[in-house]
Formats: sequence, structure tokens, C-alpha cells
Amino acid sequence: MHALVVQVRIEPGHDEEGRAQLETSVVPRVKQAPGVVAGYWSQSPEGDHGYSMVIFENEENAKAAAEMAQSVPRPDFVTFDKVEVCEVVAQI
Repeated sequence: MHALVVQVRIEPGHDEEGRAQLETSVVPRVKQAPGVVAGYWSQSPEGDHGYSMVIFENEENAKAAAEMAQSVPRPDFVTFDKVEVCEVVAQI
């Protein structure tokens, strides 16, 4: 298995808009991605950063999702700090 790990920066004052975008656009799109196993999204206490880890069956699916994430339109108040595909080496 491989994980797509993403960190985004959310401009101050846009945390609620960011969450709405996540719920209405990002999560539904990720659910349809080939090979998706599970996904988790979190937000910093200050609301200025978002973090996600989406688990895929294989590296190919995770890399395709990384390319998709960077190519789809996103709100101006969200910028990517990190987009990385990593091998899952342990789980509970």
C-alpha cells in the first residue's frame, strides 16, 4: 500500500470555506479515485493548515491521485505546502 500525504496552507479567515470545499468537492472526488482504501483529513487548531493521508492499494494509484490533486482547480485561499507519495510500512 501507498499513501498520498498532503499539507495545505489555508489563508486566515477562510477555515470554514476550506472545510466546506473539502466536504463538497475534495472528499467526493477522492472517494471515486481508483484503488482508494481510506482517507483522513485534519486541521490545525489555528485553522491555517490542513493535513491529509489517503491510502491506496498501490503506488501507481497514489501517484495518479497526487497528479490529480495538483491539477484540479482549487480556491485561491488554499496552497499546497507538500504533496508526497509514501510507502505504508506499518498499520494497526
